[in-house]
Amino acid sequence: MDLDAYVAEYGGQWRRLDQLCRQRRLDTAEVDELVALYQRATTQLSVLRSRSPDPALVSELSQVVLRARARLTGRPRPSWATVRRFLLVDFPGAVWRAAPWWCAVATAFTLLTFALIAFVSDNPETAAAFIGEEDAAELVESGFAGYYTEFSAPTFAFHLWTHNAWLAAKCLAAGVLIVPVAYLLWQNVVNIGVVGGVMVSYGRADVFFGLITPHGLLELTGVFVAAGVGLRVGWAWIAPPEQLTRGQAVARAGREAVLVALGLVVLFAVSAAIEAFVTPAPVPAPVRIAAGAAAWLAFLAYVMVLGPRTPAHRSNWGVGWGMVRVERLISGGGRCRPGRGPGARR
Repeated sequence: MDLDAYVAEYGGQWRRLDQLCRQRRLDTAEVDELVALYQRATTQLSVLRSRSPDPALVSELSQVVLRARARLTGRPRPSWATVRRFLLVDFPGAVWRAAPWWCAVATAFTLLTFALIAFVSDNPETAAAFIGEEDAAELVESGFAGYYTEFSAPTFAFHLWTHNAWLAAKCLAAGVLIVPVAYLLWQNVVNIGVVGGVMVSYGRADVFFGLITPHGLLELTGVFVAAGVGLRVGWAWIAPPEQLTRGQAVARAGREAVLVALGLVVLFAVSAAIEAFVTPAPVPAPVRIAAGAAAWLAFLAYVMVLGPRTPAHRSNWGVGWGMVRVERLISGGGRCRPGRGPGARR
């Protein structure tokens, strides 16, 4: 290709695009011009990359295109309004819409766990098969209760927070494959079921439930939510709604999974604080359980009250921020404020 002729023909458009990108404010006509020049420049850049041996020219035009893209699709500025909307609209709405899934997970998990506890407690010899007789005796005498006081409370809380957040992240990320989520849940069923069965068989049911209940209600609910939302993503791949393609269905479910993941970070921080500070506290078990139950019921009330008020179309998290930015530019929002030409806002 004749590089000099190509630059002579389109160089003026590139300079004009760069000038528009550097202007602080744009009126309506200039926004339209910016969008049109950006679209042309991306095509012209593709031509240069495939046919031009001049890396300096390609690099220069690439920078102009990137500046234009940043001007059109810049990220929204974080604000307290965004945080407020996330906490009061997006997160409870996403959890509420996935309620059938995580409630089913919670029901299955609870039934299997109590069945395993009953089986192990009725058949003490199975404890030896799982953890050994000496370890079972040590667990009952001091191991189970000592677990909650082995480390300082702040260190223990941070460890629990990161561990539970990582478990939830694995459930959410592996949900599209279904089986890994079921395996992670089964591991937790076996862990709680065997330990609980051993404690019950040795007559220490009060110690077991008195220590695990305060934090377990909220902590396990977070795990159930993560697993349910992850499985919902997998089901969107298997059986997408009729009006959506498989990719669209997975993308929609995946966006809500990201919302849930962010909210669960806060939930697990609360449950970790309860487990580190409340569970081992030297107060009667009913007081500890009441504190944990209050936090759990508060979360359920939060989802049940705010969730139904936020239908799926209310959430902005599923909308491409680039399109929102362009719409704001064209309508005069954002930093590129319209002038006083025809059609501009006064």
